[in-house]
Amino acid sequence: MEQYLIHGGNSLVGEVEIGGAKNAALPILAASIMTDETVHIDNVPDVRDTNVLMDAMGSIGIIINKENRHRVTINAAGISSTVVCDENIKKIRASYYLIGAMLGKYKHAEVTLPGGCDIGCRAIDQHIKGFRALGAEVILEHGMIKTRAEHLTGSHIYMDVVSVGATINIMLAASMAEGKTIIENAAKEPHVVDAANFLNSMGANIKGAGTDVIRIKGVQKLHGSDYAIVPDQIEAGTFMLAAAATRGDITVKNVIPKHLESITAKLLEIGCEVMEQGDQVRVVCSRPLRHTHIKTLPYPGFPTDMQPQITVVLGLSEGTSIVTESIFENRFKYVDELIRMGASIKVEGNTAIIDGVSKYTGAGIAAPDLRAGAALVLAALAAEGESVVDNIRYIQRGYEDFHLKLKNLGADIKVVDRETDYRGFKLMTG
Repeated sequence: MEQYLIHGGNSLVGEVEIGGAKNAALPILAASIMTDETVHIDNVPDVRDTNVLMDAMGSIGIIINKENRHRVTINAAGISSTVVCDENIKKIRASYYLIGAMLGKYKHAEVTLPGGCDIGCRAIDQHIKGFRALGAEVILEHGMIKTRAEHLTGSHIYMDVVSVGATINIMLAASMAEGKTIIENAAKEPHVVDAANFLNSMGANIKGAGTDVIRIKGVQKLHGSDYAIVPDQIEAGTFMLAAAATRGDITVKNVIPKHLESITAKLLEIGCEVMEQGDQVRVVCSRPLRHTHIKTLPYPGFPTDMQPQITVVLGLSEGTSIVTESIFENRFKYVDELIRMGASIKVEGNTAIIDGVSKYTGAGIAAPDLRAGAALVLAALAAEGESVVDNIRYIQRGYEDFHLKLKNLGADIKVVDRETDYRGFKLMTG
C-alpha cells in the first residue's frame, strides 16, 4: 500500500498550476453520452475518480480515446447497455450522474448505488424525487438504482435541501424531457454552472445555472461539442492554504478568482496577504496568524470541501477558533489524527473548537477521506519532524500529481509502498 513520507518544516514557495475541476469533470463526462456525435473534452483531471468513471462508461460500449493526458474524445453511438454494474463504480459517488444522463437520452438506466468518501449521509432522495417528478419510475433493489420512463415530461421541482448532485442529475435528465422544467432552491456551485454550460454547448437550453432557479426547455437531440472544464476550485484552495500552513509564498495559477472569494476572505481575516492578478492568486504568509470562525455553507459560502484544510491552518493560529460544519455530519473524523500531531481541538457535534498551538510534530497518520487526507498532508508539511501518511488512495481520487506539485514548491515528500523505502528515506533525511 502506498504512503506519503514527509519531512516537515519547509516553507512552500513558488508557482503551481491548477488542473481541471474533478467535481465538474464527472458530470460532464457522464453528460457526454447524451449524444451519438463525438464529444471532445479538454482539461480533464487525471485522477482516480475520472478514470474509474471512464472505465465504467467503456464497459457499456462507449468509445473513449485519450488524445493526451487531459483531453479525451468520447462517442456513445455504439452504447450496448444502459445497465452499469462495474465493480469499481461502487467506489465513487459520481456514478449517479450516469443515471440522469442515460434516463434523459434512453429513458432507462440501472446503476450500482454510489460509494465515495464516508463523510456522512449523502442521501439520493432528492435525485429520486426529481426523476419521479419528470415521470420516471425509480426502484432501489439489489444494490442498484433502476429508473425507467415511457417519456419524460418537464416539471416544477423544489429541492428540499440544496444538493449539487441532485441539481445536476435532474438537469441532465430534464435536458431531453418534453416541455419546461424549473428547479428551485438549486445549488449554485461552479461545477453546476460548468455542467450546464457543457450541456448548452451540445444544444441544450438551460438558463439560470449559478442562481437558485434553473429553467430548462427540453430538446429532442443533443450534438457533439468541444469543451474545456473549469479549473478546480478545491485544488486551488488547498494550495492557498498550504501557503498559510507552512508560512510560505505560493502563486496559484490557472484559477478563477471569483470562485475562491470565500477562501480568500478567510485568509485575509487570519493575517495572510492575498494578491489577485488575472487568472492567478498569490498567497503570502509572513507573520503569525490570527483566529477566526468558519461555517461551511453552499456556494458562495465557505466550501465544506475546504473545511479540513482551514482547520489545519487554524490549529496553528493564535487564539481560539470555531469551525462549524453544516453540510456533512462526519466531516471531523480527521481531528484525532491532528491531535496525534499536537493539535488542540475539541469536537462537539458539528462544531470544532480549536485552540491554536505553536507547532505540530510529525506522526504516523491515516487519511480518512479525500479532503481530510489532503489536509493531513498540509499538517505534515508544517510539522516538525517526519510523518507517514497512510491511505493516500483517497487523496489520489481527487488530486492529480499532488506530491509532485508539492515537491516543486519545496516540500520534502515521497511516495513509497515498502517499509524498505521508508528506512531509506529516514537515512537520507535523518
